Amino acid sequence: MTESTPGSAELAAVTSDFMRRMSQGLAALANAGAVTIGCSAKDAVFSEDKVTLYRYRPSEVVAPETRVKTPLLICYALVNRPYMMDLQTDRSLIRGLLQRGVDVYLIDWGYPDGADRYLALEDYVGRYLPHCVDFVRQVSGQERINLLGVCQGGSMSLCYAALNPQRLRNLITMVTPVDFHTPENLLTKWAKHVDVDALVGTAGNVSGDALNALFVSLMPFRLNSQKYVDLLHQLNEPDTSSAALENFLRMEKWIFDSPDQAGEMFRQFLTAFVKHNGLVKGTVQVAGRKVDLKQITVPLLNIYAAQDHLVPPSASKPLQGLTGTADYSSHEFPGGHIGIYVSGTAQRQIPDKIAGWLRERDQS
Repeated sequence: MTESTPGSAELAAVTSDFMRRMSQGLAALANAGAVTIGCSAKDAVFSEDKVTLYRYRPSEVVAPETRVKTPLLICYALVNRPYMMDLQTDRSLIRGLLQRGVDVYLIDWGYPDGADRYLALEDYVGRYLPHCVDFVRQVSGQERINLLGVCQGGSMSLCYAALNPQRLRNLITMVTPVDFHTPENLLTKWAKHVDVDALVGTAGNVSGDALNALFVSLMPFRLNSQKYVDLLHQLNEPDTSSAALENFLRMEKWIFDSPDQAGEMFRQFLTAFVKHNGLVKGTVQVAGRKVDLKQITVPLLNIYAAQDHLVPPSASKPLQGLTGTADYSSHEFPGGHIGIYVSGTAQRQIPDKIAGWLRERDQS
């Protein structure tokens, strides 16, 4: 036996320690209560079908000179739930924006059911999103508002901005897929082998649980095994075990809270955006209107994550050459698709970047 090979006594000690950690971790999980999601007070101000528009209340008094006068509407993705942007007090992009004087609205798409299987791009981009924009315009008295699109919600926001540039003052895209045919795009490689017409024709709506399993399978070790091993170590640290457990459970709740996808919208998005790369090729249509990104002439800030495995930077960066704006900015966040919302680095960087960029372009 070499010196680098552990002896039986050492191996037994390591195994015993691991089993002790495992036992304590399982006991902590079994005794954990329900966790609260969302930390910022908000009011439901508009609804249509299953869609709800929320306005967030300022968390503290902000000096008038630091306020962004133009309200910001957040258009989240249809996959997963938007409370990721307001997960907890110390992990909330929305809270950070409120503290920096931004008036924040957010669209919650709700949970589609069988009655929604025929909802399509023209409903989400041609009806729900415009109605939310117009509501914010009306109550704020602003002809143009700011729009922030997140992930798939960013792709939808690009479509809206191209068709309605006169209603927006500034546009922000965050971890938004634009070019779906880059070599690093794992979702496109999966989509090539899916008969989406047969899938939707058979299932109607597409199971959120099935899509979530797909996303997790793209990074199986990190998103399955490694996070539980890390949790065991954190639960044995007396000063941080309680907070670590609550943080873990909040993330788990969000990861597995996956709404089903309206069948026709899923079919159109997978076909027009992913398989046909319609944003790049200019072939996407909404209710018969062609989406031409060159019609986007408002200031645009494109934020992407350097280590994003779902929307790689190569899928977001081509946006620079596709729009007609003369005021294009980009920001590369040194993290991943989820870290851009909840990491400590994100709390320091992203709200400052967004609020500062908007303030520089705010109306006088």
